[in-house]
Amino acid sequence: MATGKINVSVDNIFPLIKKFLYSDHEIFLRELISNATDATLKLKHLTNIGETDVEYGNPVIDIKVDKENKKIHVIDQGIGMTKEEVEKYINEVAFSGAEEFLDKYKDSAKDSGIIGHFGLGFYSAFMVAHKVEIITKSYKDEPAAHWTCSGTTEFTLEDADKQDRGTEIILHINEDDEEFLEENRIEELLVKYNKFMPIPIRFGTKEETLPLPDDAPEDAKPETKTVDNIINNPDPAWTKQPTDLEDKDYKDFYRELYPMQFEEPLFHIHLNVDYPFNLTGILYFPKMSQDMNMQRDKIQLYQNQVFVTDNVEGIVPEFLTMLRGVIDSPDIPLNVSRSYLQADGAVKKISSYITRKVADKLKALFNNNREDFQEKWNDIKVVIEYGMLTEDKFYEKAQKFALYPTIDNEYYTFEELKEAIKDNQTDKDGNLVILYASNQNEQHSYIEAAKDKGYKVILLDSPIISHLLQKLESSEDKITFTRVDSDHVDNLIKTDEEKISKLSDDEKEKLKGDFEKVVPKEKYTIQMEAMDSNAAPLMITQPEFMRRMKEMQQTGGGGMFGMGNMPEMYNLVVNTNHPLTAEILSAEEETQQRLIKQSLDLARLSQNLLKGEELTAFIKRSFEMVK
Repeated sequence: MATGKINVSVDNIFPLIKKFLYSDHEIFLRELISNATDATLKLKHLTNIGETDVEYGNPVIDIKVDKENKKIHVIDQGIGMTKEEVEKYINEVAFSGAEEFLDKYKDSAKDSGIIGHFGLGFYSAFMVAHKVEIITKSYKDEPAAHWTCSGTTEFTLEDADKQDRGTEIILHINEDDEEFLEENRIEELLVKYNKFMPIPIRFGTKEETLPLPDDAPEDAKPETKTVDNIINNPDPAWTKQPTDLEDKDYKDFYRELYPMQFEEPLFHIHLNVDYPFNLTGILYFPKMSQDMNMQRDKIQLYQNQVFVTDNVEGIVPEFLTMLRGVIDSPDIPLNVSRSYLQADGAVKKISSYITRKVADKLKALFNNNREDFQEKWNDIKVVIEYGMLTEDKFYEKAQKFALYPTIDNEYYTFEELKEAIKDNQTDKDGNLVILYASNQNEQHSYIEAAKDKGYKVILLDSPIISHLLQKLESSEDKITFTRVDSDHVDNLIKTDEEKISKLSDDEKEKLKGDFEKVVPKEKYTIQMEAMDSNAAPLMITQPEFMRRMKEMQQTGGGGMFGMGNMPEMYNLVVNTNHPLTAEILSAEEETQQRLIKQSLDLARLSQNLLKGEELTAFIKRSFEMVK
């Protein structure tokens, strides 16, 4: 038996591993299975290229829990190691960067994720074990080796009598980590990290119910048999070519990823690139809600089929983090900090590629079946509009498929919309005015007034729409978006045509003074406007700029305009051509104030601004008037 010292000049490497990675200690199993998988795939490669006569067979990775003796076994049938290779790979290479690790990570190791960073993956075993054994036999015709270490830099290495090719890791579990001796805890970790590993992972056995034959009697009971409990699917859909998959395969894989998700995805995007980096994956568009925060962290990131994280910020563009699916890239390290990812050049290229690929797929879906795309628009628009707002390259591509539906369910691209409204919605300065509503029910009367004028009103009701409109207006020449309730209909699109008022200037001035005695000036700016006599006598509007800035403030971003908490300010538009205004003008003061108060409350009611005590008083007063 040989003894020796691990080739590292510091004695406190094990305490550091345990201390800094304690919160992540469950990843020991992922690391050991990753090593076992690598060893198995290396053997497969050697047999494929004729480097060895050893038969590859159908190898599996076995995980065994010995609760009574407080041990976990990880056993593979891979390439194995000779004594010399154990000496080299376990005692030397694994710690080749240990001193650099200590210098660089002693203050921030937990955040940075050092396991795997310097070949330390195997040593993650010491986070949960006070002693670790390796019993290994190489595919070469050489004796097996037995390595033992008790969490210090000293080890023993001797011959072993193992006859089968491969490696067995035996972990003697710490008293504080006995949770990992529970089978359900180990199965939970295997499913979490190794569900799609390329080598079958066996964790004991399970009972399987056999189907009854067609001619079985009605009271026949199905038989069961004991089968291997294979945890993983070694050939998940994303590892295959798109040409080898049908729509059913993609839907089945979605259910495999999200067994508790009962709604079908709307469509999928299969990623497959090998230059200038390696990336595969499948992204799914689920039905989206208007709440953009509820959808996050549903994309799973893998490295060579090993689960890394479901926090893909920095790798996937932010607007696509609301999607679901899988991304797998060997170019992304297993354990890295978020700041590392955001600064890494390869990761930035991956993010750009995914953006482009998604945009191209959406354009193809739109071109191939526009009607189907339109039907799905309301379920995907939040993602697309958020992408247009945050990613310039996506914004450019999205102009070909982003839709602007009207209140009457007509769907236009931006160019189509401009063409459809240019003759009727161009103002006196040559600006194209796009009228929109954000709530079809609340703004119904304003929408109808605009439609009566022959205007098209589009429906834009996403939570970020105010931000997006700013971008659209700044990116396009002579385009203005105006909400239908931001002014009375004759003022929405400014023309040289002037409406004649039935009231003289003096009468308008007096009427304005009468209103100012009743209407709170801190909330309303009174405007005297000549409108059609059949239009409402009073109308409450909120200026487009002020309302939009306030909405942007509420959804993040309003602070950049230096407006703080903007107060609610409205315009009260008085129709000087309505019979009621003439009646108010000529009425006695008491009657006048009552009419103004009642008309104001009616206007407020139409805008959902009358609530609580004021609403109760209005209803009571209205009943009195009816009596």
